[in-house]
Amino acid sequence: MHILIVDDDPRLRSTLAKGLAHVGHDAHVAADADEAESAIRANHFDLVLLDVMMPGRDGWQLLEDLRASGIDVPVIFLTARDAVDERVRGLSAGADDYLAKPFAFEELAARIDAVARRRASLPVIERGPLRLDPGRRHCELDGRRIELSPREYDLLLALARADGAPVDRKHLLSEVWGIDFEPETNTVEVHIGRLRKRFGPRGKQLIRTEVGVGYRLDPQIAP
Repeated sequence: MHILIVDDDPRLRSTLAKGLAHVGHDAHVAADADEAESAIRANHFDLVLLDVMMPGRDGWQLLEDLRASGIDVPVIFLTARDAVDERVRGLSAGADDYLAKPFAFEELAARIDAVARRRASLPVIERGPLRLDPGRRHCELDGRRIELSPREYDLLLALARADGAPVDRKHLLSEVWGIDFEPETNTVEVHIGRLRKRFGPRGKQLIRTEVGVGYRLDPQIAP
């Protein structure tokens, strides 16, 4: 695998690069977020190992910027910050895994393999003209790539997996946001609105509102 190591600690970068090369990976390094983003946009990487606390733009912001621009390379956060809310933030931002420092290299290698297996094993979902590739986190409508944020993608995926059946707000909040049902929140409605806009005039045809129930994906839309 082609792996990019992003960390401002030169010793750790060197150690990880040597270890990954020893087990058969092609390792590249970057010292900060700007260098990492340039490398990611210019090259294909199968995985990014990303430190959170770096000078200038931190790892959180870099991941958000990448996902917002449609770059869905798998990411494992490496950080000394191991609080539960930090892990939740990383995974919610679109990271594939989160590993606290210090860690054993063997555990890192196992997590890299696990992320690769998860990405490779996810089946492509096709619903009419809509095609979702969960492994690559790609979305296409009539063969045209649609750029989605991580949350928008997860929301669309939850609807697509229901295969035309309505999905209620409680289920969407749990599956997409990982939170219990909150009757007063309009989070789902706001994100449904944004998601529809991504598909232009066909958005409301593709994502139907079922009054009193929730939302459903309707693949029978006009071209």
